[in-house]
Amino acid sequence: MKPENNEKALLQGLAVNDKKAVETIYRENYNMIQALIINNNGSADDAKDIFQEAMIVLYEKVRSGTFELNCLIKTYVYSVSKRLWLKRLQQLNRYSPPIEDPEASVQVDDEIEEHEKRDAEFEMMNKAIGSLGEPCKSLLEAYYLQKQNMQVIAANFGYTNADNAKNQKYKCLMRLKKIFFAHYKNGNGDE
Repeated sequence: MKPENNEKALLQGLAVNDKKAVETIYRENYNMIQALIINNNGSADDAKDIFQEAMIVLYEKVRSGTFELNCLIKTYVYSVSKRLWLKRLQQLNRYSPPIEDPEASVQVDDEIEEHEKRDAEFEMMNKAIGSLGEPCKSLLEAYYLQKQNMQVIAANFGYTNADNAKNQKYKCLMRLKKIFFAHYKNGNGDE
């Protein structure tokens, strides 16, 4: 199998969360990222965190369906990890001189920004759900996370029928939306 075909197969496997593909990408790239982090003021734990985040960025990109990798997976993962680590060092005020690349590097600033924005949105949604209160929080979790149907929800929450449960779910959703956008508008999750 040609190397580029193998890379394509690994990315396709990653997109469907294939254990073998994930393990292969991990095995082929982790040591390189660990060396990068440890040689640049980091620890083994930092390396695990950064590698995990880089894998999430790669996973999100391949899942988008529009991502076309124009370099090796190794180069992409290295570039994302390097960028994430430089950002982390800046946040910790431990900024070191630019990291020398043993590998060719690719521009990944947009991917990192997108990833951080999505992370911040998930965090705000989490806070919004946390401040939603009961029974709304449990009702929305029952419907969206546990995939329960309206009859089951009506029975569990004491509604007279599925239509009443559906109305309540709608009201809860509107309330969540209102709370989320209040958080979102403030930008930092504080009301």
